Amino acid sequence: MIDAHSLNAPAGTTTVRIARWTPGGCVWCGSTDSVETFRNEPRCGLCREKEAVIDEAKHFIGMYGLRPLGGTLASDDEEEREYRVTARDAREVLNRIRLEKLPDPAAVRKALRPRAAAAVNAAASSSATSSGSATAKAPTKKSQAGVTGIDAIELQSRVEKLLTQLTSVDEQISALDGAQGLPARARMKDLEKQRTTVLTTLAALEKARRRTN
Repeated sequence: MIDAHSLNAPAGTTTVRIARWTPGGCVWCGSTDSVETFRNEPRCGLCREKEAVIDEAKHFIGMYGLRPLGGTLASDDEEEREYRVTARDAREVLNRIRLEKLPDPAAVRKALRPRAAAAVNAAASSSATSSGSATAKAPTKKSQAGVTGIDAIELQSRVEKLLTQLTSVDEQISALDGAQGLPARARMKDLEKQRTTVLTTLAALEKARRRTN
């Protein structure tokens, strides 16, 4: 689940556990900064960046059949050494910010389902209201499809949030343009994935909006 679990900290590295997890926070360090879903769990921007650096190093090592990461930094060339060093540094950061106690996976899954829980409560409330009113009008075709005025408002709110997120991602991509080094490339890759996800979601919401008209 969390890649840093399988990475041994180098000699002399002290693991500092600084926080407790709360719903909405990163499951590795507890931070609430730029939290996005990563490997089916909420992770902050810093953790995703460091995990991406380690993943890129693992890919390079595996592609050339080199000795696995960890232990010695001995390398056959400078490029291999760069991957090993940056992976070690990323691992050190992850170990340093790790929560004292990682959250229960069940609690994490529960925190990821607030919308589902709200939908269930809304459905139950609607059912009770309908059963208590024998003279209620039959639902319109649009209502039967689950599209209401509240849905339209929620739809618009989600679009605005996604546009704000897209602007932020674009600004970060522009700031990294031309940057060199593994951490910069890993961060750029993560930002591009975020941008693609946002654009895909916006397209889906646009289709939903057209169905409401």
